This record gives sequence, structure tokens and C-alpha cells, in this order.
Amino acid sequence: MKDETMRLLEKLNSRRVLVSDGAWGTFLHAKGLEPGECPELWNVTHPDEVYDIGKRYIDAGADMIETNSFGGSTFKLDHYGLADRTAELNKAAAQLSRRAAGEDHFVLGSIGPTGVILMMGEVSEEQLYENFVVQATALADGGADAIVIETMSALDEALLAIKAAKEHTDLEIICTFTFDRTMEGDYKTMMGVSPQDMAQTVLDAGADIIGTNCGNGMGQMVDIVKSIRKTAKDVPILVHANAGAPIVKNGETIFPETPQETASWVPDLIKAGADIIGGCCGTTPDHISSIRKAVQICSS
Repeated sequence: MKDETMRLLEKLNSRRVLVSDGAWGTFLHAKGLEPGECPELWNVTHPDEVYDIGKRYIDAGADMIETNSFGGSTFKLDHYGLADRTAELNKAAAQLSRRAAGEDHFVLGSIGPTGVILMMGEVSEEQLYENFVVQATALADGGADAIVIETMSALDEALLAIKAAKEHTDLEIICTFTFDRTMEGDYKTMMGVSPQDMAQTVLDAGADIIGTNCGNGMGQMVDIVKSIRKTAKDVPILVHANAGAPIVKNGETIFPETPQETASWVPDLIKAGADIIGGCCGTTPDHISSIRKAVQICSS
């Protein structure tokens, strides 16, 4: 259990594999979030529902939970006319997860991609940086233990987020990228970044924990973790995998992997070098409970 003063790296240095939470977006839609509705606004309009998501993952055995702030950038919130509430909505997200986690579990403040591209001239470095400053400081003010910069594909955006979090908070920084399998059989992001290039670059920028999330089921994550581990010999690696590859059925996107199927990959992931294992799209508290059991068996 987490002492109030213990940091995530200290816990990982005990060589124990930790369990993270599962999907938030999937859960929000199951609770009634409508297509086109702002997920982060629910932090103030439906706080009990958001709190319940975090609490359900804690009850399922997660050592840490994220915050409902993945799309909480000023750029994405601007689509809903909420850009001026960026700090408020991010802080509320962290406060809700802090309450659900208590003082004996970790809270990871989620920062996702902004949806704007530097190389296309859609935004300046200064504008991106200032957005990340607002998000990171608000998440810290709300009680997050670490910042997780996730689902990244471009190095320049990720580096600005890391810089903002390092310069304006004292929180530990996690950075994860989303990789796709190429025709050659290796993995790269949509911007052409390999796991090895990601690992070296974000570590040089000051990330404390690195990894991969979304885009792949647990089985594909094994090879990605192996690739990351070739470069990052001693750094903790986090994996948030989807519940399998999505299938569109009757106009609905379904993630087909059962909790037992997801958990069956845990031994291979640990052997590959994963230190934190959780879920992304399509995963539920049942998936996290199964992962928790598999981790316990591997650790016994």
C-alpha cells in the first residue's frame, strides 16, 4: 500500500509489478456520455459518475488510476466552447480520482494529444507548451501523484508536454506512445517513430517511466515492450493495452478480448520487461481484476 510520502518510482524500485486501471472513455459512454459530448465536462456535471469509474477500478485491484482529462487540452476543449475552463476541468478530474484512490493508491494525471500538429504550422511551440503548463499544474493542484502523457505519436509534442510538466510540477512523469505494426513487421507511430527512438528521446527529455498504450491488444504489446527494453535497460515500462483489436458490428465498435484472454498475456509481458500493466480501450474492471490475479500468480 502507498504511504502518503511514497512516490511511484520508489514503489517500482521494490521490483514489484504494479497494476493500472482500464478504459475511461468506454466506461463513460456506458454511463450515458453521448457522442459529441465533452467527457471532461462530466467532471463538474456528473462528478459522482466519474468518481465511480475510478472507484470501480480501485475495487478491482488497481494500484493506480488515471484522471478523466485525456482530452482536456485547451485545443480540444475549444471545440466545445470550454477552452477558458481548461484548468478547472483538469483540476476537478484529479480531485475526483484522488478521492476514489484514497491515500494508499496512485493517481496519474492524464494528458493526451492536442489534435494539432506542429509541423503543419497549426500551432506554435509556445502555444503548445503553455497548454501543457495549464494542464499539468491543474492536475498537480488537484492531487495527482504523476503526470501520464499518453497516446502520443509525435516526438515534438511529447517533448513539450514533458518539459512543461518538469518545469512547473514536481511530479513524476510517464510518457507512452501508440504504435502500429508496419508492412515490414516492426512497429512505428503514425508519425514514423519507432519504440527505440521514442524510448531514447523521451528519457533524454526527463521522463521517469515510459511505455505504450492503445492501438494494440496485450499480445502485440509483448513485442513492443521487448523493443523498448532494448533501449531502456533499467527504466520502468508501463503498458495500457486494448481489449483486442476493435471490430465493428451493427455499427458499433466492439473490443472482443475477454478478461481471461487479456490476463493470459501477463506472464509474457512481465518476461518482456513490463513493470506496470493496465488496460485501454474496451477494458473494464473485470479485465483489471483478471490482470491483478495474473500478476499475483507471477509474483508468488
